[in-house]
Amino acid sequence: MNGAELKRRLRRLRAFVSDVDGVLTDGGLYYGPRGPALKRFDVKDGMGLRLLREAGLALALISGESGPILEARAAKLKIRDVFQGVEDKAAVLRRFLASKGVDPGECAYAGDDVNDLGPMRLAGVAFAPADAAPAARRAAHWTSSLPGGRGAAREFCDLILAARGDSA
Repeated sequence: MNGAELKRRLRRLRAFVSDVDGVLTDGGLYYGPRGPALKRFDVKDGMGLRLLREAGLALALISGESGPILEARAAKLKIRDVFQGVEDKAAVLRRFLASKGVDPGECAYAGDDVNDLGPMRLAGVAFAPADAAPAARRAAHWTSSLPGGRGAAREFCDLILAARGDSA
């Protein structure tokens, strides 16, 4: 996709949906005796999501994992639509978009691995972090210069905001 087409699609966006581990985190899982205990999130990524919300985009998180860590982060970011333990992310994305009255072409999806290919292909704009799996980078319309959990999501958000004329 050329730059002009990407910019046209970015201006149409009404929703931004993201995978969590590998996009909003560095993909590392720190285990304690009771299972996953810690995940690292980047505060700049969180600010980018806040700016998208303030610009009027619907936000959602879709994760194959489940647990209180994601619930806490989503609450802090005021993201109400959080789907955990998801195997078919494309089906969940379709239901979320239908509930918001958003066409898939008006949605951006950020993913980093093969379980994100379905929603990446469905969305009007697909993003991948620099360290995403090769298949996810190939499916992406735009790949960040930064890895997941280290500012990649903020790059996505800033790109969307700049195309819409909503730069911070």
